[in-house]
Amino acid sequence: MTGSIYHGQAGLPFSSALRIYEPLEAFPEQQQETLRAAGAGQASRAAVENAELLASLGRITRPDGDPFPTGRTDLVRVVPAPARRASSGAAHEGAETGTAAAAPADRLLYCPSQLVLRAGLAANALMEGIHGPLAQLLIPEEQRDKHQERIDEVRAHDGLSRVHTRASTWGIPFSWFCLFQESDPTDVVEAEGHIVTVRIRTGIGKALERVSYAVAHLALAAPDLDMLEDLTQLTEWLELFHPDSAVELDYGGVADKVYPDDSPLDVRLGIECLAEGDMTGAAAAYRRLASRWVPIRQLARAS
Repeated sequence: MTGSIYHGQAGLPFSSALRIYEPLEAFPEQQQETLRAAGAGQASRAAVENAELLASLGRITRPDGDPFPTGRTDLVRVVPAPARRASSGAAHEGAETGTAAAAPADRLLYCPSQLVLRAGLAANALMEGIHGPLAQLLIPEEQRDKHQERIDEVRAHDGLSRVHTRASTWGIPFSWFCLFQESDPTDVVEAEGHIVTVRIRTGIGKALERVSYAVAHLALAAPDLDMLEDLTQLTEWLELFHPDSAVELDYGGVADKVYPDDSPLDVRLGIECLAEGDMTGAAAAYRRLASRWVPIRQLARAS
């Protein structure tokens, strides 16, 4: 994919994503075959990312002015499931027989893009925000009504209401870093001397433990902190998914500006310092985060 827009992304906003990958059995039966076929036919992760970028650029240049995805095709990201830790009995039996108890090598986890549903939610949020009047001019009511029909069709077919992807532009919410630690498996994707993206992945069980720890400490030490509300919403979202799922933080193009990144460590240290009443340590952790991310967020206002 050398030279593709996925590797270049010149002029595009930095976009990061938090994704949930679920096992096949977590999806409705009518959707499982579609996901299985997508996983079997997927050429590479880079191909999926490039196809999504091309599709988004194509939508904003349509002659009919409809900016929404049609739902004719929905991209699917696939990752191998993390190995399941063997029980003590199975481990002992393996030692006795000289065999290892491991998860099936071909077990996969799936994250559908759900572009139709996500585009509808994003449009609603835009309409309800401070830029609502402008959004109504950019997205005519006729197009919004037409897209609502697509959303209804997708929900009727898939029977699925939970959204597997959260996206953020011009920076990563600090609450997302609470789900990860520096020891988690990390993929650094590079091309032509630049970091295309960094992806950190962990099991959903670990992610829930970490976010619960953060919520418990912030609720006592800093109950008025905006981040506490973000973490509460994040917990409710994670609890919607299968217990064998995986959570992935995809930095996107911003990785080239900030990686190597100590943000997961700084967020954790900041919360620990607040819990211990160490305001100096908490302030130092926040300053490190701010020095790293405020310049990125300021790019959103650059001309």
